[in-house]
Amino acid sequence: MAEIIRAEHSGFCFGVRRAITKTEEAVKNHTGSGKIYTCGPLIHNKFVTDRLKEQGVDIIYDLDEAGEEDTVIVRSHGEAAAFYDKAASRGITLTDATCPFVEKIHQLVHEAASGGSNVLIVGDKDHPEVQGINGWCGNNAVIINSPEEAANLDSDNFFVVAQTTIRKSLFDDVIAALESRGKKFEVRNTICSATQQRQDSCINTAKNVDVMIVIGGRDSSNTRKLYEISKKFCEKTYFVENKADLPLKEVKFCNRIGLTAGASTPECVIEEVIANMSEVITENKETNLMAEYMDEIEKQLRLPRAGEIVNGKIHQVTDKEIIVNLGCKKDGIIPKEELTLEGDQKLKDLFKEGDEIQAKVIKTDDGDGTILLSKKKLEVNEHWDEINSALEDKSTISVKVVKQVNGGVIAAYKEVSGFIPLSQLSDKFVESAEEFLGQVLTVKVSRVDQKRGKAVFSHKAVLAEERAKKIEEIWSKLNVGDVVEGTIMRFTDYGAFVDVGGIDGLLHISEISWGKLKHPQEVLSIGQKIQVKVLSMNAEKGKISLGMKQNKPEPWSVIDENYQIGQVVAGKVVQIKEYGAFVELEPGLDGLVHISEVAHKRVTNINDELQVGQEVSAKILDIDKERKRISLSIKETLEAPVAEEAADEAAEEAADEE
Repeated sequence: MAEIIRAEHSGFCFGVRRAITKTEEAVKNHTGSGKIYTCGPLIHNKFVTDRLKEQGVDIIYDLDEAGEEDTVIVRSHGEAAAFYDKAASRGITLTDATCPFVEKIHQLVHEAASGGSNVLIVGDKDHPEVQGINGWCGNNAVIINSPEEAANLDSDNFFVVAQTTIRKSLFDDVIAALESRGKKFEVRNTICSATQQRQDSCINTAKNVDVMIVIGGRDSSNTRKLYEISKKFCEKTYFVENKADLPLKEVKFCNRIGLTAGASTPECVIEEVIANMSEVITENKETNLMAEYMDEIEKQLRLPRAGEIVNGKIHQVTDKEIIVNLGCKKDGIIPKEELTLEGDQKLKDLFKEGDEIQAKVIKTDDGDGTILLSKKKLEVNEHWDEINSALEDKSTISVKVVKQVNGGVIAAYKEVSGFIPLSQLSDKFVESAEEFLGQVLTVKVSRVDQKRGKAVFSHKAVLAEERAKKIEEIWSKLNVGDVVEGTIMRFTDYGAFVDVGGIDGLLHISEISWGKLKHPQEVLSIGQKIQVKVLSMNAEKGKISLGMKQNKPEPWSVIDENYQIGQVVAGKVVQIKEYGAFVELEPGLDGLVHISEVAHKRVTNINDELQVGQEVSAKILDIDKERKRISLSIKETLEAPVAEEAADEAAEEAADEE
């Protein structure tokens, strides 16, 4: 018996019903000589607008078409602020039937624009509701209708609202696109709750029927969206304006007929469509009953074919088999081997006479005049269904690795075996799959060929997804300026890559030390734990810049606290010039020992006295903070030679001069 299932939320919404009521009241209370107009169709339904025309309500498309004594109905879609100003200046009486939900959006965008925000409207730029909303923020709003448009936006600081009738999924996708671009925005979900309820009930109905009828005006935006939504879940979806458009041939042969209607569809039109379909169903009722009766007789005479799924009632249970009444001239037999038993379970513990049972036909004649059935092979079909479902919705299943083969492993999902390539066993390089034998892995289904009994799984895809979630979580917790612990993972000539909780950041060689380094390995080693500061983050490129030297003050910024003139300090010779040697007191802080301050004797070649890398003691002669220069003396830390030795040295110098 066919049935008509009407979606729970269908037909007039609150705003449309209110607009029609206000218009009818305006007609009833009208006493002047002027006319009554709606500026544009009151709602997108020709039946309603034709009926209003019969009552004396005509349609205009510009206020200039109305006179001073006329009354103009502001339709439920609303109008721009300038519309009201123009009506007041021309003395035109307005009856405002704007939907309260739309009025609220007008108020929100006006306040946002006045506060300096860029208004962003998600909706159809040609829809009258969107044009009206734009008119309340100076017609300066950005209007988009897809996540692709959102991704291409250059401006920022958005105040986001939605056309009341758009799909919630579209609005969510646009918001996600804005977030992915790092845009600053404040969002107000202004989709009408009635719209969301209508769309949800449309989905629930379309999922469970053979054919879906969507009733509404061809120009109705919300009805078109209902049609698009329904089409995704029920291929046989038809858009009709009234009973004359009904696809009766399609309806005639369907058992479950779904029906929904747009927000501007009158109840009388919906009832006419239902009545017309009911007549067709009634006409075919007797024919269908006869057909069902003949089918039942044919079913009793026909034997099921091999591979067919059959339902029956258990006639008898023994220790070795189950006898099933299939409703035809032969009984079915399910041997114990074709049933799934665990441990010491017996057939009589699980099955009883009179129970309903489903099984798969293996042979139509097993030699004893019975039909051989299998419960196991039916379960295999169910397992394939589960695998196919996991492929479609990209969900995960658990499999057990049972065998190593060339190029990968065989993994079992219940009664179905699948293949995991070596490259898909892990997110790291796998040389041998032997270590995975016996393990239970969570996998995603990559490919299914049920006819050939093949399925391909991937554990790597699951690990990659988990890692992506972990990285996303780490990104959300990290901030520029944070100091975190990291582990040195690898070196390059220009720095080191540091693992900070699961993601790598670059520690540039210039950010390791306040001093100069030729290679990061001079001060760091693989696996070393260090404290690093987050210098910058680029989520789009997935890059993090780190600093290590920032954990210590720059030496010249605290020079007065650590060094004074006359102080003897230790250092290492890092560079030798003809005029002296540079001594590193600490990373980022060098002092110059002039050639005259190397020794008490005359030094002509400084390389005879000092070598790069040599540890020395020196006395601070001067600190020039403005030019960032330190003068050092090594000879001031040495004992002066005795007078005799000094005389000899002076004589030698004089001889050299001659």
